[in-house]
Amino acid sequence: MQPTFVIAGTLSREYILPPSSPPLVDSPGGNLLYAAGGLAVWNSKMGLIGRVGEDYPRQWIRDLEGRGFDTRGIRVLRELQNIDLRRFVAFTDKLERSSTNAVSHFARRQLTFPKSLLGYQPADDSHVNPRVIDPTSPMPRDTPKEYRDVHYVHLCAFDFTSQSQMVNLFKGGATQVISLDPAIEYMTPSLWRELRIALQGVDIFLPSENELRALFWGETNDLWEMARRVSEYGPQIVVVKRGRNGQMVYDVAKGRRYEIPAYPARIVDPSGAGDAFCGGFLAGFQKTNDPLMAALHGNVSASLKIEGSGPFYTLDVMPGLAEARLFALKEMVREV
Repeated sequence: MQPTFVIAGTLSREYILPPSSPPLVDSPGGNLLYAAGGLAVWNSKMGLIGRVGEDYPRQWIRDLEGRGFDTRGIRVLRELQNIDLRRFVAFTDKLERSSTNAVSHFARRQLTFPKSLLGYQPADDSHVNPRVIDPTSPMPRDTPKEYRDVHYVHLCAFDFTSQSQMVNLFKGGATQVISLDPAIEYMTPSLWRELRIALQGVDIFLPSENELRALFWGETNDLWEMARRVSEYGPQIVVVKRGRNGQMVYDVAKGRRYEIPAYPARIVDPSGAGDAFCGGFLAGFQKTNDPLMAALHGNVSASLKIEGSGPFYTLDVMPGLAEARLFALKEMVREV
């Protein structure tokens, strides 16, 4: 069956120490799955595009199929077998993140250090060249032909070159809607010219506040002005994700701007909340064709995600909870 949505992103093996809840040890993760979990709150008919090595647990892929996801776009490649997909993060009580000193974090919580994390070294992203292709990023050749005409496409954050190629792959469809979550590594003034070219094929741009400020560093402090300037190069919807401060939504076609507070959820594990928002946004846009309502759907998906660990905690909540939060959140919107 043809999926309604396609999501392209990266996969990882997660080791997460939330502030107070039990740890996740060697669990499926990555922005591809968090976006899928946010979208699946509202609609599960999606195809996934990603790549892993032959040492990636096949049962995890079968589990995705069991949830009704189309996994034809997840390629298992021999050449990725020796690439470390492990990702470690520990949160303090104040939700500060740390990706280093894994041994000390486990010891501080009196937890047994997992053998599967031995030898782990966090990736040094400070010297990453955003133009260099990351072998774990999805590529056009990974995309099944059946996906290329799917109407709603979301590209999670990965390297700039691969994202640009994926935009080019999908933008040929006259009726396609492409949403893009940028990677912080390429949101710099030095890459603004190249980014403007890529944005010509993007309908919905979903940066975080930090990413947008980095792109316009030294030019302006006005987030609305930044959103307007981005929109001049193609996107008809610009959403600024602001974590605990919610979202700013710029509906270019109607010239309307909205501020939405984050739904007041109990924070257990903030991992992947931004990706869950992006997935929920695309589901809401498909359902309503309205940027504000789409953002409300994304906001709810993110609120469900942060109340538990793992990309699919969003699907284990009480039936009707998402709809109830959506109804309540409508009353909190402020047009500016």
